[in-house]
Amino acid sequence: MNTLLHNDALGKLILRLTVGVLTLFHGVEKITNPGTVDYIGGVLANSGLPSILAYGVYVGEVIAPLMVILGIYCRYGAMLIVVNMVFAVLLMHTGDIFSLTDHGGWRLELQGFYLFGAAAIMFLGSGSQAVKPD
Repeated sequence: MNTLLHNDALGKLILRLTVGVLTLFHGVEKITNPGTVDYIGGVLANSGLPSILAYGVYVGEVIAPLMVILGIYCRYGAMLIVVNMVFAVLLMHTGDIFSLTDHGGWRLELQGFYLFGAAAIMFLGSGSQAVKPD
C-alpha cells in the first residue's frame, strides 16, 4: 500500500496530462475561433508590443501542451506554457491579480493553476511515462 502511494512517475503523468489537456482545450478554441487571435493582437498593439506576437498563443496553447502531454521536451513545453500564461495574466488580467471572487476564491485561480502547474512540470520533468523521458 505504501509503495502504491509513492509513485513519482504516475504523479508526474497525472500533472502533465491535466495541465496539458486543459491548456490544449484553450488552443483548440483559438484554432476554431481565429478572431480571438486578432483580438489578442489588438491588446498587444495597445500595450506597445507587435501584434504579430499574438500568433505565439498557438505555440503556448497548442504546441507546448502537446509537448507536455506526450512528454517530448516536456520541460521546454512547460516553459512555453509559463511564458504564455505570464503574457495572459499581464495583458488580460492585471486588474484581477489581487482580487477575490464573490465566493472568496482568487479571481485568477484557473490562470494560476496553469501557470504554477506548468512551472512545477518545468522543474519536475516528464517522468518515466513519456515518449522522450527527461
